[in-house]
Amino acid sequence: MTSDATQTEQAASVIEELRDLITGARWVLFDFDGPLCRLFAGHRAHDVADSLADRLERHGRPVPLTEEERAFGDPYTVLRAVARARPGSELVRTLEEELTREELRAAATARPTPYADPLVRTWSAVGGRLALMTDSSPLVAEEYLTGRGLAGCFTPHIYGRTPGPDHPEPGPDRLGRALTAWGARPAETLRIGGTPSDLFAARETGVRFLGHARDERRTRRLLGAGAAVVVDDLEPVLRVVRATARV
Repeated sequence: MTSDATQTEQAASVIEELRDLITGARWVLFDFDGPLCRLFAGHRAHDVADSLADRLERHGRPVPLTEEERAFGDPYTVLRAVARARPGSELVRTLEEELTREELRAAATARPTPYADPLVRTWSAVGGRLALMTDSSPLVAEEYLTGRGLAGCFTPHIYGRTPGPDHPEPGPDRLGRALTAWGARPAETLRIGGTPSDLFAARETGVRFLGHARDERRTRRLLGAGAAVVVDDLEPVLRVVRATARV
């Protein structure tokens, strides 16, 4: 089989997998940083994570991170690690406030994910019920969505990080609470996320999962965690939503 024929066959297989996921999904729960935009496009996430960790080091409070977590450079991982180590502390609140300030600065240079805007508008227009669930501050998500003219597709169902000393892991309990508040049925809900924790939470609550990864490293993490379908391009997702709406 030629390379072109192989690629065509692979593309057809992805479309079929997407059709199976999307058909019957009345509720669609997007992640923010990744599926909708690259929040830290001009304001590197790794630098923000290092800044938060360095601040703690200078105050004699090193962050209990694994080598893999440090290498990945995720500021949300830093925040969660501190919340686990020092639950209910003022330190967690201070760190969360600093992270929110960094996110708001980053939102000014956030880069939309290709095809995300038309995908959101199309899904909303054909009757999909959309919500957003993110580790970012909801203030940041709302500011970005308003700037792109997309806020009306999601509000009031934007579930972001809550200010305060306690920051639970993005697990099934948190997802379950969001589904209850939204009034969504898990079996008819599709979660579009970019991390293994998104996948595990979806699996444990009976929600469908579509992985989105913008690079090979993130793709490997999702596939290694057991994700059945991972895309690095939203164009085929948009194509399937449009085709499904015409059926």
